[in-house]
Amino acid sequence: MENLMSSFSLVSKMATDDYVGFTFFVGSMAMMAASAFFFLSMNDFDRKWKTSILISGIITFIAAVHYFYMRDYWEAIGESPTFFRYVDWTLTVPLMCVEFYLILKVAGAKQSLMWKLILASVVMLVTGYAGEAIFTTGTGPALWGFFSGVAYFYIVYEIWFGSARKLAEKAGGAVLKAHKTLCWFVLVGWAIYPLGYMAGTPGWYDGIAGLGLNMDVIYNIGDAINKIGFGLVVYAAAVASKSENKKVATA
Repeated sequence: MENLMSSFSLVSKMATDDYVGFTFFVGSMAMMAASAFFFLSMNDFDRKWKTSILISGIITFIAAVHYFYMRDYWEAIGESPTFFRYVDWTLTVPLMCVEFYLILKVAGAKQSLMWKLILASVVMLVTGYAGEAIFTTGTGPALWGFFSGVAYFYIVYEIWFGSARKLAEKAGGAVLKAHKTLCWFVLVGWAIYPLGYMAGTPGWYDGIAGLGLNMDVIYNIGDAINKIGFGLVVYAAAVASKSENKKVATA
């Protein structure tokens, strides 16, 4: 109760032009609401989709909890909570990769696919953190950002053109549609993070910071769209699959 009252106090002191604090607040509320929705809807589906819906809820729940902490950190110190943000991503981004494996299991996806995507996501995050928080001078941010980008594009290649794509085409129907949408989230939605990285670190791309982009606002908006969006795509696929099964049963 004390923490809740403290949160209300922080909100009441938030400046009207504090867009970072505002997006932290809205993001935490939106992702907690999404978690409740996913958890409560789990029992509407069979075992094949129940785990995927559960993972979606866990992703948004972890993010919501971290956002409560990051919002308080921002309000108290006024600095970007880089460490806490990467802790959040290290937990949630690999789980988002797990979603690809779970929806493709129906087409015979092996655990090796899941571990490849998880490993690439961890490399992407660890090297990104190194460039943003450890090696922050000289060519450090650009060099570590390059390694992070390589890992990111490996994930993009694997889901768009690699074995994951072939498995999705084999499954067809709701699975293929969900896979395509999740691929677009990774290609377009996840591209927000490199923009935020470049806006907050020195390098040949210094001009991006001059556009008035705020790293935390970019990340907060990107997190809300990508994490909640991922879950909604999986939920829509589960609904579509349930409808397809009913049609087959009544045919």
